[in-house]
Amino acid sequence: MAISLLKKILPSWKNMLLAILASALLILAFPDFEIWFFAWFALVPLMCAVERETKLQKPELQKPARSKGVSHAIDSSIIRSFVLGWIFGTTFFFGTCWWLTYAPINYAAFPPILAYFLLFCVTTVAGLFPGIFAAILSMHVRRFGSRAFLAAPFVWVFTEFLRYLITGNNWNAIGYSQAFTKQTVHFSEFGGVLLVGFPLALFASLVTKWVAKPQRYWLPAVFFLLFWLTSDFSVGPLLGMNSDPPFINRSPIVAKIVAVQANVPMSGLDQSKWQRLRDAQTRFAEEKVYDYRHPVPTPRPDGRSHIDFPEPPETPVVVILPESPMNFLYSDDREFQQFIGDFARENNVSVLFNSSEPDKGTTKYFNSAVMVGPDGKQVDQYDKIYLLPFGEAVPSFLEGIVPGFVGNFAYGREYDLFPVGDAKAGVMICFESHFGALSREYVRNGADVIIEMTNDGYLGPTPVLRQHLANAVFRAVETNRPVLRVTNVGITAYIDEKGRVLDAATPYQEETRVWSVSKSDGSQTFYVKYGDWFAWLCSMITIGILLLTLLIKRPKFLKI
Repeated sequence: MAISLLKKILPSWKNMLLAILASALLILAFPDFEIWFFAWFALVPLMCAVERETKLQKPELQKPARSKGVSHAIDSSIIRSFVLGWIFGTTFFFGTCWWLTYAPINYAAFPPILAYFLLFCVTTVAGLFPGIFAAILSMHVRRFGSRAFLAAPFVWVFTEFLRYLITGNNWNAIGYSQAFTKQTVHFSEFGGVLLVGFPLALFASLVTKWVAKPQRYWLPAVFFLLFWLTSDFSVGPLLGMNSDPPFINRSPIVAKIVAVQANVPMSGLDQSKWQRLRDAQTRFAEEKVYDYRHPVPTPRPDGRSHIDFPEPPETPVVVILPESPMNFLYSDDREFQQFIGDFARENNVSVLFNSSEPDKGTTKYFNSAVMVGPDGKQVDQYDKIYLLPFGEAVPSFLEGIVPGFVGNFAYGREYDLFPVGDAKAGVMICFESHFGALSREYVRNGADVIIEMTNDGYLGPTPVLRQHLANAVFRAVETNRPVLRVTNVGITAYIDEKGRVLDAATPYQEETRVWSVSKSDGSQTFYVKYGDWFAWLCSMITIGILLLTLLIKRPKFLKI
């Protein structure tokens, strides 16, 4: 009985290999491999496997349907397709997110086998959503034959959006594989990262349709998209976007940013080491501020020397310290208040830093960004809204049972903006760069620039550094605002409005950077105005086609 049941729900071994091949291709498209080109083909083996699994039931489709409408044979083909998608998704998420085991193994003394087992449990849940994609695609193929692959891109976007709505997380959505290319990343200005995933799924579906039923008129579309991938063609100029070189800024500079990559170790900190590291961070910043305000004369071709002041020397300076394990407690630590106030006054700078700030009326703390002005007084505070699940916050029903790896913080509630000269900045703390809704809200409220403060040190020198950077790239393009990324161990970088990563610091090195900030023109992108409209559109189309599939009369025999 059990063997018979397994035969009904398990796909053929050849189709399972195709699903694993698809996941391998998509893994290679993401950091640290970054063979982004593979993402355009990754879904082809999976969709071919679904089509092959549905074909296995071809003779049985000629049998009349039971009175309740669906035969067991057809049910089993859908289930087997779901299993194919689940295998694909589980393998992909395990292969791209293995770095999640780094912190438990290295800082919580988890046995590696336990850490990887827990990761497997998590990835099996994330794998359910590609499973839903494969199951819906199987239903469409059963009804409409190879034409069903034209619906696949809408279904794919729907299931990625569903993962976000249910889990609050869409890490490594397929569109993020294109973060460091220029072919499609600009589409995110109109519909976010999920819109960028649509042409990838569309290309794969066209290739799959041609494989399933070769027809000459599909070849031009396939070859055009292939040309797009292999050429230097960019959609930007067609959409009215210019191609200025990096750091060409046509607007007046209103502030200078001194970004400190502190490289604070994740463990082994005692009071003396903490003090030395704090002094080192401020020393790095002081040196950069001094160098900026006292430029060294440079030789000219005629033998003389001169000094260029690209902006007035009185331009406001903001020193940004990253999120780190040093755990500043600004409100509760009088000594630190005096220290950071003296530093700000002596150097005539504002200082933006990460701090644990009390949530008044409760025993909890916020994970906050605090700014102190040149007068040594607090200017403003932002409390992190999107906390890392089980890392910084535990669901209320599990509090006291499951601990947070970093802490159990309170959720922030306000979208506070910070003054940066005459400009305004919104702050994303670490994991928050994953959420387009946050940067959208900042820009809607008048932000000219986005600042990200993050610490990926707990996850080690792993692909997470580049994967996290990819999130910030999309936030810059989606909002048409630069993202100033200031990190503890890397990757500190200036990301311009077109998503170009500039002036990046070397990971796991103590480095500082100086960047300019200008006011924006105040314009808002289509994505800022309307958010995930494209994902909602794909969801409605998917549900509509699904209802059509379930309600129309099934043909006696369908040629696939």
